[in-house]
Amino acid sequence: MSTIDAGQIGGYVRNAIFRSCRYTGLKIDTQAQLLIKVNAVAAVIFLLIGGLMGLGVALTRWPAVHLLPADWFYLILTGHGLNLLIFWIIFFEMAVLYFASAVLLNCRMATPRIAWLGFVLMVVGAVMANYAVLRGDSSVMFTAYPPMMAASWFYLALILFVVGALCGVCVFFGTLVIAKAEKTYEGSLPLVTFGALTAAIIAVFTIASGAIILIPTYLWSVGLIANIDPLMYKTIFWAFGHGTQQINIAVQVSIWYLIAALLVGAKPLSEKVSRTAFLMYILFLQLAAAHHLLADPGLSEEWKIVNTSYLMYLAVMGSMIHGMTVPGAIEAAQRRNGFTKGLFGWLRKAPWGNPAFSGMFLSLVLFGFIGGISGVILGTEQLNVLMHNTMYVPGHFHGTVVAGTTLAFMALTYLVLPLIFEREIIWPKLAKWQPYLFGIGVAGISISMMGAGTLGVPRRYWDITLTDAAFAFEFPAAAYLMMGLNGIFALMAALGGGIYIAVTVGTILAGKRLDTKETQPLIFPLHSAGPEAAANYGTSDEAVKLPGTIILVSVFFITFVLYYFVNWKYLSDLWLFS
Repeated sequence: MSTIDAGQIGGYVRNAIFRSCRYTGLKIDTQAQLLIKVNAVAAVIFLLIGGLMGLGVALTRWPAVHLLPADWFYLILTGHGLNLLIFWIIFFEMAVLYFASAVLLNCRMATPRIAWLGFVLMVVGAVMANYAVLRGDSSVMFTAYPPMMAASWFYLALILFVVGALCGVCVFFGTLVIAKAEKTYEGSLPLVTFGALTAAIIAVFTIASGAIILIPTYLWSVGLIANIDPLMYKTIFWAFGHGTQQINIAVQVSIWYLIAALLVGAKPLSEKVSRTAFLMYILFLQLAAAHHLLADPGLSEEWKIVNTSYLMYLAVMGSMIHGMTVPGAIEAAQRRNGFTKGLFGWLRKAPWGNPAFSGMFLSLVLFGFIGGISGVILGTEQLNVLMHNTMYVPGHFHGTVVAGTTLAFMALTYLVLPLIFEREIIWPKLAKWQPYLFGIGVAGISISMMGAGTLGVPRRYWDITLTDAAFAFEFPAAAYLMMGLNGIFALMAALGGGIYIAVTVGTILAGKRLDTKETQPLIFPLHSAGPEAAANYGTSDEAVKLPGTIILVSVFFITFVLYYFVNWKYLSDLWLFS
């Protein structure tokens, strides 16, 4: 441990205590380390709660099981959305922001007291929201559309949570200012930190949107405002609800770059191109929120067309750039590492036994092929009418937020445990299998729900058999098969998630300590050039041929075009024009 005198920032002076990481050589502020730990632990707790709720939802939608009655189904569905779409993800993202700033930049954290205040507000808000839901008077689901009204506790809890998250984002910005002032890094921000900065900028817009709509809705719930216009609510809410998912994308892509650097020594093929792709997120990604509103008659067709076509596609291009540059960087690094045999020798010889790498690569592939392609389909105004408010929508969500973001966060955890918690991962064989179990399970959930949605199964009704409906309706037999497969894959994903939680908690509580005097090898080792690649990104001048990546990207584009064509063909069959 070492102590340095901190500079005076806004009248606040702190003597920062650092430790040196023996595996990466990074200088780590112990306050930042502690805040990373507590945010990561809180994230895992809410993942457990939300995951159990999600299993209940899946088993209820499985016609052969149909676990929960209607009132409990909507209660659990509300809690599932809150705990996984907001609490689990944003707590983990706070940990990532602190890691990408104070740790990667080798600097002290700005105003840790504000960071602790933010953490406390987030915990209080998350607990209050679960209390409001479990009381049984706030089963309004994630969207909470008026005129449905939740308990005032519900809205106040979300307000507290987003204010706490804003505190964490401000601390992140302040840490970047300190790093620049104290010259703890050279040149431009590392690409991973730049990606985190992208997420933080989007977060400011997202949190502001949440405050704009949640505060008046809270006042409505306590009787101080007579009415909330539903269209106004939905339009502003999706700037918040969709914006949280855009934060996720920026963070998960940053994690892809970080893990690729640490495990194979990868550097971007073109740092300028990767940074431009992040910039496209800031400028255009939020516009995709319009695809949640395409069925609303109160919004003009011109607004819908512009937001869901010309402008949104620029954000899609940003994701496609990352989808090409990350595997390209991995191939280039692997070929430099000596794996040059054939088209895919570099991929076969990748560290697939390291759950950080396998989780990262599965996240990249599943996010692109499932979440990305389905997102473009839903974001196309004409095609959206085929799937709007069907099971296709949560199928898409699970392809992005779960198969993409959650799997990336799980992958990063296998590096956070030894590097930040300084614990050796227990049950390494289970850890190796965990990303595959969870990834296959989530992919199955997404595809099954999208298949059921294509056949017309509604997303918001608790009983797809429509047993008690006033008018009988029979879905095709394939729809019931799809919902049964959804239940089976949900059990697989739950097993993978349970292993992740068991390994994480077990490692924190009982893992062998790595902070002893003796240098101990990591069970899942880093690449020798990994730490330098992560902290000092730069573009290699060496020309590298990437035949494997070209083939993989070509397969993606062919799949994209074929699926896009199939949906337009399906739509044309419904027009019934002669």
